[in-house]
Amino acid sequence: MNNIKREKHEIDATGMAPGRLATKIAVLLIGKHKKEFQPHIDMGDSVVVLNAKDVKFTGKKLDQKIYYKHSGHPGGLKETPAKKLLSEKPQEVVRKAVYNMLPKNKLRNDRMKRLKFK
Repeated sequence: MNNIKREKHEIDATGMAPGRLATKIAVLLIGKHKKEFQPHIDMGDSVVVLNAKDVKFTGKKLDQKIYYKHSGHPGGLKETPAKKLLSEKPQEVVRKAVYNMLPKNKLRNDRMKRLKFK
């Protein structure tokens, strides 16, 4: 387990759609690009995303897409439009896309810790 070699990848997000960018990042975080890939071992690399603020939404998604979160209490549903989230926290748009692309298992949080932004 200690012989896992992690590389550092830098991805420029300028002009890319968030979903297309997230698939590339997820493959690197999971480690599927390595020939010795095993799904039950976290052998992925670190990823640094550059220029997350320059992500481009296609069509009318920038005006129509809404991100939801719920507090767990009645009436606790919060809505954030994509335009507002992209202007205030552009890294969060990419982070949410990558988070939902990763497998829903106990390795997901450790993989997300290796995703950084500049």
